[in-house]
Amino acid sequence: MKEERKNKRKKRFEFPTAFTVLFIILILAAILTYIVPAGLYSKLQYNPDQNIFMVENPEGQLAELPATQETLDSLNIKMDLSKFTDGSIKKPIAIPDTYKPIEQSPQGLIPVIMSPILGVMDTVDIMVFVLILGGIIGLVNKTGTFDAGIAALSKKTKGKEFLLVIFVTALIALGGTTFGLAEETIALYPILMPIFIASGYDAIVAIAAIYMGSSIGSMYSTVNPFSVVIASNAAGISFNEGLTFRIIALVLATIITLVYIYYYAKRVKRDPKNSIVHEDMGKIEERFLKNYDPENVAPFNWRRILILVIFLGAFPIMIWGVSRGGWWFPEMGGLFLSVAVIIMLLSGLSEKESISTFIAGAADLVGVALIIGVARAINIVMDDGMISDTLLYYTSSIIRNMNGGIFAGVQMILFSFLGFFIPSSSGLATLSMPIMAPLADTVGVSRDVVVTAYNWGQGLMAFITPTGLILATLEMVDVTYNKWLKFILPLMGIIGVFSIVMLVIQTLL
Repeated sequence: MKEERKNKRKKRFEFPTAFTVLFIILILAAILTYIVPAGLYSKLQYNPDQNIFMVENPEGQLAELPATQETLDSLNIKMDLSKFTDGSIKKPIAIPDTYKPIEQSPQGLIPVIMSPILGVMDTVDIMVFVLILGGIIGLVNKTGTFDAGIAALSKKTKGKEFLLVIFVTALIALGGTTFGLAEETIALYPILMPIFIASGYDAIVAIAAIYMGSSIGSMYSTVNPFSVVIASNAAGISFNEGLTFRIIALVLATIITLVYIYYYAKRVKRDPKNSIVHEDMGKIEERFLKNYDPENVAPFNWRRILILVIFLGAFPIMIWGVSRGGWWFPEMGGLFLSVAVIIMLLSGLSEKESISTFIAGAADLVGVALIIGVARAINIVMDDGMISDTLLYYTSSIIRNMNGGIFAGVQMILFSFLGFFIPSSSGLATLSMPIMAPLADTVGVSRDVVVTAYNWGQGLMAFITPTGLILATLEMVDVTYNKWLKFILPLMGIIGVFSIVMLVIQTLL
């Protein structure tokens, strides 16, 4: 009887879905716009067509200034003019010592209701990419290619399954540290999840290998143009400063992450009941291994091999496009749509069956696509409430005149806080670096320490921030947010302490 009552209590409480979590945070963000004073820094942006600086003050008034080094010096912007003229800095940057409180702009009922709509409109390129991806995954599944590939890979890795975790995590971390591989990894879950499950692991191991590979790589960026390069430029230094130290930290953090995943995966493999998502694995296996029978798998023939090669071949092309070709989601969507058409022709399916399968696959990821739009709504509410600059102003005031080592550690924590409200790495860099970097000079710390603190602080928050990618990821694999927190918070604490210790060491070098 006691056991029955306990089970009933468990059934009565279910952790909210990703949508509910996001709407709760959206409401809290709107409440903050009533509590946190509104304020803005003056912003400076370079106009390459006219070779002038445009300055917008907190009242919205525009002024044109000559694009010279003297102008930058007079505004106390410790940066070289070439950073603007060569296109390294394209976004508006905050001008130090210009923060000014403005009239409060609270976001009431109507703005909150409209923000998800605006969020969807603002992220439609990402959502289209996700839907095309769902369609192509549906096609490849329909042909039996994934099942045949899983069976072949399972035979090859028998007894050495964790090598796959190491390979996936290290490869994705490499993409994260070099060009910020993040949103693109959404494509990997439908491919790798069945392989991990068939290898005796649970969904958490698969998420950890992919998401944490991306997160650790992006957090410990070395040459990532979207974070550390932009931040270094905005701080007025070369991104090569502190590069060796960041590489060492990246290697050590990746090892720590893999060890943490290994011990969890080992427990799950020894006894599936040790899995954090044990009670959900039936549903997850039904989704990802629906028609997979290791004893009765379709042969891995030339048609399936060719389909798999074409599908996987799209990924290096995508990586080249993002890192070298100036691509973003429209181009990536076009690439995968082309691949989908080729697979339709190779599949042996009828025209009607191909189209129906593609549409059904896209429908499976509608929830994921909508979460991306709703997450953007939170940022829209905070931006329209004009509280981001205020948070930067108060956080920068906290660390003035601190001891060097304490300065670095506290700054990382503050960047984690700011990273929740400003999840864009390039947006946070251009907004904060002109304000934060000069503070390093006042405490006798190198500016590359500030860049490192920014990168590691925001990256650490990305492990859990609902306004980032994690909720879309969890929705894709049917895992609730609380289960992810249970797994990741201990690792987050370990990585956080490790990062602060490394930052203190960097200040002493």
